[in-house]
Amino acid sequence: MTKPSLPELLHAAVTAVGGSERPGQAAMAEAVAAAVDDNAHLLVQAGTGTGKSLGYLVPALAHGERVVVATATLALQRQLVERDLPRTVEALQPLLRRRPQFAMLKGRSNYLCLHRLHEGVPQDEEEGLFDQFEAAAPSSRLGQDLLRMRDWSDDTETGDRDDLTPGVSDRAWAQISVSSRECLGATKCAYGAECFAEAARERAKLADVVVTNHALLAIDAIEGAPVLPQHEVLIVDEAHELVSRVTGVATGELTPGQVNRAVRRAAKLVNEKAADALQTASEGFERVMELALPGRLEEVPEDLGYALMALRDAARTVISALGSTRDKSVQDEDAVRKQAMASVESIHSVAERITLGSEYDVVWYERHDRFGASVRVAPLSVSGLLREKLFADRSVVLTSATLKLGGDFNGVGASLGLAPEGTAGDDIPQWKGLDVGSPFDYPKQGILYVARHLATPGREGSRTDMLDELAELVDAAGGRTLGLFSSMRAAQAAAEELRGRQDRTILLQGEETLGELIKNFAADPETCLFGTLSLWQGVDVPGPSCQLVVMDRIPFPRPDDPLMSARQKAVEEAGGNGFMAVAATHAALLMAQGAGRLVRATGDKGVVAVLDPRLANARYGSYLRASLPDFWYTTDRNQARRSLAAIDAAAKAAE
Repeated sequence: MTKPSLPELLHAAVTAVGGSERPGQAAMAEAVAAAVDDNAHLLVQAGTGTGKSLGYLVPALAHGERVVVATATLALQRQLVERDLPRTVEALQPLLRRRPQFAMLKGRSNYLCLHRLHEGVPQDEEEGLFDQFEAAAPSSRLGQDLLRMRDWSDDTETGDRDDLTPGVSDRAWAQISVSSRECLGATKCAYGAECFAEAARERAKLADVVVTNHALLAIDAIEGAPVLPQHEVLIVDEAHELVSRVTGVATGELTPGQVNRAVRRAAKLVNEKAADALQTASEGFERVMELALPGRLEEVPEDLGYALMALRDAARTVISALGSTRDKSVQDEDAVRKQAMASVESIHSVAERITLGSEYDVVWYERHDRFGASVRVAPLSVSGLLREKLFADRSVVLTSATLKLGGDFNGVGASLGLAPEGTAGDDIPQWKGLDVGSPFDYPKQGILYVARHLATPGREGSRTDMLDELAELVDAAGGRTLGLFSSMRAAQAAAEELRGRQDRTILLQGEETLGELIKNFAADPETCLFGTLSLWQGVDVPGPSCQLVVMDRIPFPRPDDPLMSARQKAVEEAGGNGFMAVAATHAALLMAQGAGRLVRATGDKGVVAVLDPRLANARYGSYLRASLPDFWYTTDRNQARRSLAAIDAAAKAAE
């Protein structure tokens, strides 16, 4: 039997999922297969509706060696494992003459911990919570969740938090889960043989395709503690999110509350001298943080430096004591000790990182109304980290609907630590780029309307002219509006204003769970949904319920954002254009994602309205517009209204 060709395999897979081959899908599959064979790095822009999941899954399964697929969202992970992979494997098995195996792998804290469930939470501040398991009718929401999780633990085969429906709060889940640092280890834990997290890792070791998330991929790559099985091929879907997810994993934070918890956890386990030293250092740190003002610390202030050095040294002493002493009076001592060790090691690590200082790190204060002040440290750039840890030893395929910013892959490639193919020098890995287009006819299906006549938005203050324009557009569209705002304050102000002006439902992010909001928005075409960051990327509502997408302003990062401003300054000091490399790139990515909410199916029509004249008037406007889908472009407000009214009338006629 001859080896099946890639087109044969793709056709079988597409047929199995109940569709037909889409434009660009075959080209993507061929490019992925070639990159894997050549041990090369590939950037693939594949628009919504391309069927990119099969475009990389088919060559991955045909490859024969283990492939890791990393995604950013839970929705796509579930789609891959519950729909795409089972059907694709079933279709390809007769052609490949083998049945590829697949598995999902997440971080340890995503799985139920049987030790924590049966032995309780080894924390003073949570004592008594598990007593609610025994109550006949616990009155609190937490007690009800704990009872439900106990019942679920008897039935679940995976122990995966995402299989618990309906879900529970983070606080409730924390009672039955542990981090990797808190875990006793399979050999020391009485429940190691039944451990859900260990079972997931064993399944991953046997799988041909392992589906994971960006955060676990980052931990595996940069923390020096392998959690993913060995692999020579990595596929990163939703790759536009990778840099921010890796930055998040590489960011350290210290808060007085965090330090106080560590003190309480360690107090009963070490000698009085070590405990007192950590307590004293904690009090000194808390005093400094009471006066902390938000903003970047280009140099660590003297008082903070002394407080962090005291914390670092006291934490080191406690770590040594935890490793060498045993207090047999402590119940369930190993779990208590492990959790205390994890807390103190985290404090030591961050305090030492900040006190040592590095030109490649950014340090800043943050202040939250609820949680108080914190000090944070993050890498100025993760490109070098990715180049060394992610791209050195494997072929990597990165794909998304938004990788070309300003019309090319250069910005995204540079942020990943890669150079364009053909660049001189062997020290930097190189990328090949492919744009497979989209099945949608953007110029005929959508209009990009820029409200050129409006005043340029300032940092503060009400934008009365913008609210007037928004109300008129929503009215012309008959509702059907997804409002994407640059801040929660702006979204709230717009919702309040339109609720007072119009007799239609305005849903607002934060007033209900995101899933419920999107469900209600999709169900009623006259409804509008207003919100901020997560809506720019997380809404998939094809059909007549979303025919107007409004952006209140270009979503540049805040000028006082410590990390973004530091990155911009670094580019300028190196002779580049910091604004274009950082601020404009950030805005272009978000706008491309936001505009992508409009056309989700071949029959969709509508308008993307940007209520910021800078998109038409500023020099960087052309760069931002080139990052968006190729909609028909206008600044004529009357044309936008007429088009929306016509689309609304057609939708009502079809209902």
